[in-house]
Amino acid sequence: MSSDFGERDAADAAVAARWVEGDDDALRLAYDQFGALVLTYCTRSLRDRATALDCVQETFLSAWRSRERFDPKRGAFGAWLLGIARFRVLDAHRKIARTPLPVDDTALETVADHQDSAEDHLADRLLIARAVESLKPRARSVVELAFYSDLTHAEIAAQLDLPLGTVKSDLRRGLETMRHELGGRPILDSGTSLSTAPANGGHGA
Repeated sequence: MSSDFGERDAADAAVAARWVEGDDDALRLAYDQFGALVLTYCTRSLRDRATALDCVQETFLSAWRSRERFDPKRGAFGAWLLGIARFRVLDAHRKIARTPLPVDDTALETVADHQDSAEDHLADRLLIARAVESLKPRARSVVELAFYSDLTHAEIAAQLDLPLGTVKSDLRRGLETMRHELGGRPILDSGTSLSTAPANGGHGA
């Protein structure tokens, strides 16, 4: 991948490689590398640390039992783990049953769809934040200004005192990093896709 990937990305790749090989230490290494990410996701979703810790344990055990299903060519290991965590979280929500469920089938499907969407967006936001943190400082600043402050290429170049071409290349590589973390899915922010393609009034020069 790009030279903007840091030491953590190399560590991620090393863990993924050990996982694919079925190395005896792979589960422990995966927990050391991705445990905090999965715990953050489960805790924010469930809002109960004890339940979240159980969910984390179930996520890694489920992942290990189905380890042959992970394909590094299809996406990042962190995204695959959060995909498993998402199902464990949904199972926990059903067990907890904090909110009385409607008996109407249509209303029940609506509640389930809304919950699924919320969990997906949370997972995406955490993976995006993790990807941004892995960038080198200059590229991270460019991506943050484009993604969070919604500045155009020209505005970013002026604010950071960088050539316009550098801004565009940093943003392109940064978005590639983010897409890799998301397993190739579109990068979402409040339901909208962030693209390197110039848009009217958007990120064009």
